[in-house]
Amino acid sequence: MTSDTRVVVIGAGLAGERLARRLAELGGSALLVGEEEHHPYNRVLLAEVLAGRYDPEVIALPAPAHLVRARVTGIDRAARRVHCADGSEIAYDTLVLATGANPVLPPLRGLFGADGQELPEGVHAFRTMDDCLGLAKAVRPGVRAVVVGGGLLGVSAARALAVRGAQVVLAQQAERLMERQLDPNAAQLVRRHLTDLGVEVHTECRVRDVRSAGGAIRSVELADGYALDTDLVVLACGVRPRVGLAEDAGLAVRKGVLVDDELRTSDAHIRAVGDCVQHAGTVYGLAAPALEQADVLAELLSGRADSRYTGTRSLTRLTLTGHRSPFDLAAFGEVEPRPGDDVVQLADATRGTYRKVVVRDDRLVGGVLVGELGTVGALARAWEGAEPLPDDGPLLHLLTNDGGS
Repeated sequence: MTSDTRVVVIGAGLAGERLARRLAELGGSALLVGEEEHHPYNRVLLAEVLAGRYDPEVIALPAPAHLVRARVTGIDRAARRVHCADGSEIAYDTLVLATGANPVLPPLRGLFGADGQELPEGVHAFRTMDDCLGLAKAVRPGVRAVVVGGGLLGVSAARALAVRGAQVVLAQQAERLMERQLDPNAAQLVRRHLTDLGVEVHTECRVRDVRSAGGAIRSVELADGYALDTDLVVLACGVRPRVGLAEDAGLAVRKGVLVDDELRTSDAHIRAVGDCVQHAGTVYGLAAPALEQADVLAELLSGRADSRYTGTRSLTRLTLTGHRSPFDLAAFGEVEPRPGDDVVQLADATRGTYRKVVVRDDRLVGGVLVGELGTVGALARAWEGAEPLPDDGPLLHLLTNDGGS
């Protein structure tokens, strides 16, 4: 990339802001185009804002040097221009899609109003700063809230609402909480922690209907016909890559915008990073891969031709604060063993701690830790390196040797 190459980035979230900042550090520049009115922020910490632990300003990202507030409505690939809702156009030499993801809104009866678009008053997605501030304004001690979805986002939202004094019911369709990251034992400890905070947790429970009156939510109905009266409903059912612009522009899209190891789309002048991306068959939807992709692309655009993105081995880490001491957990890789795998587990029911690693062919392939994360650093390094484990120590050493977190 030459110094006069015009790089335009659509999306001012974690990935877009990181790319612009890294480019500036490497001597380049990028124009960020963001549609949110708020200063770019760390989306990962929204639950802490909802819980009242942080003010919105605390999770703000460094101020971009070049930021335009606009909603992009189309891409003219032939002219290399993007069209904005206000009628303006922005020319580019290299365009980067960092459009992120949209919250998944489940197909519940009564979810949308007569126009088919607006959610009833009291029903909130939990993805943006506006979502977070809207919830924070609505929650108060004693308010009744139902959180739909018991993944990482749903658990975080339920904890935050409970800390704010709400009466929270968490409805999870799967058989356990955070089923994508945790095994049954770890999920049970998370459930116990939420219960201690006053959250009523229901697993294998499907919400089928939301009922409103006068434009405001009144109750949700479960698949078994049981109705829960509520003042708030929080939809935490996952996210879906935001690919509308890419599709309309004729780029190759499956679950996400398809990119190669250089983060290049099917158009040589358009790259993509972050939650909107599908690389080597994988859509991550996590912060760590988005940041790593942004770093690689910054190097590529700055002239380091050998830089490549080959995938991210991502560790999930979550801290749940409450009235007692913080509750920490970390999970990575495959936490459920296959036949023939070696498994080591350490559990302390009194202290509520749990550690487990899965080893396959002398390599660490996964693990989960709840309560005490002193060994997470050593475990993560062994997993990320995918190197054969040493023969001079028992597997128990993996769980008891604190290599630094």
